[in-house]
Amino acid sequence: MIQSSSAPLADRMRPRNLDEFIGQEQLLGKGRLLRRAIEADRMTSSIFYGPPGCGKTTLASIIAGTTQSRFVQLNAVTSGVQEVREVLKEAKEARDLYGQSTYLLLDECHRWNKAQSDSILPAIERGVIRLIGSTTENPMIAMTPAIVSRCRVFRFEALSREHVLLAMQRALADPERGYGSLQIRADQDAMEHIAMTAGGDVRSALGALELAVLTTPMSEDGSIHLTMEVAEESIQKPMLQCDESLYYDMLSAFCKSMRGSDSDAALAWFARLIYAGVDPRIIIRRIFAHASEDVGMANPHAMVQAAAAAQALETVGMPEARLSIAQAIIAVCESPKSNSVSAAVDAAFADAEKGGYGPVPVHLRDTHYAGASRIGSGEGYLYPHDFPQHWVNQEYMPPELKGHVYYRPSEMGSENAILKNHQVRREWKKEKR
Repeated sequence: MIQSSSAPLADRMRPRNLDEFIGQEQLLGKGRLLRRAIEADRMTSSIFYGPPGCGKTTLASIIAGTTQSRFVQLNAVTSGVQEVREVLKEAKEARDLYGQSTYLLLDECHRWNKAQSDSILPAIERGVIRLIGSTTENPMIAMTPAIVSRCRVFRFEALSREHVLLAMQRALADPERGYGSLQIRADQDAMEHIAMTAGGDVRSALGALELAVLTTPMSEDGSIHLTMEVAEESIQKPMLQCDESLYYDMLSAFCKSMRGSDSDAALAWFARLIYAGVDPRIIIRRIFAHASEDVGMANPHAMVQAAAAAQALETVGMPEARLSIAQAIIAVCESPKSNSVSAAVDAAFADAEKGGYGPVPVHLRDTHYAGASRIGSGEGYLYPHDFPQHWVNQEYMPPELKGHVYYRPSEMGSENAILKNHQVRREWKKEKR
């Protein structure tokens, strides 16, 4: 077995400068704002936001190594207000006595409560410290607005498989910090499997590579052969860390895929949501909503599919019910689309909220009780089933809304037949006038 350094491979291989940094070209490419600010040592208070293992803390370390300012690192999980006050006191002394600025790197910055966040606001405003917050959660949701408004937010993206492969190849080739001094034969499919399974997390990929190297016996010629079997054993099945922001983003993508009639995409987001641990009843509720909002009367059967999926979930449970749920998702996706139901009910409720209600017209009033006819309730009402086509030209609208049209059927799917019926009835109304 190979003896490892005391530091994990991911820490040993952490990039030391911007030229070694992998990925985030949209932020650190030549001429980009963030790169210029770092190179000029003119960083302002910032928040680095992105998934795990994409380089947030690494970039902060690069800043620490290149700046002429003091650099202090805290973790929001373990640091309290008193510790922050000590940092601020030392930062003020460094500025006043030596004219030296202080960077405060705050890992997991979203974990600070309002009191902790408020404790550094004056120091940020007066330039006593320059905050660099690092978080995996959307700061617009997870952090206090006062802090976010005083910082520049830089969004980091998950690294591509090519980026992860590059980091692994560097680790195998580096004789000082990696395994360049060893004879390692890594099969390409094994490397690609680790890179793909890591899901853009370099730290996870390098951890798997390290485990693979340290636990694979040397062959007789002194080499270490990393095969696909070794790779599969070395890296865990990826876990989808679903915070509040990612949850709403994935749910939004799922809903928009259904509305956009893309069954494949909707199923992909459905699978990710379930894999992340989202309650399947939430998925069912969205299917119900879109069966009316985006399909409606163009295919009333979509609502039946949604109800059947809900019943299947209650009857057989997961994972079997995912088949029924998937069927309902496909039914909504592949149905002709019409938002006429949504538009109609929104317009009706908007009018209801305006007020100004008049009395119910006499012919529409309740007649089920004794003596209703003595006060005129129901007088003049025409029973539709007594007429041809089971329809009669009769006013049902509240008088103050006469002439308003809420439901406008489209030409899509089953709704086309409704549209034709409406056209016929409009002609009949003209003839009766």
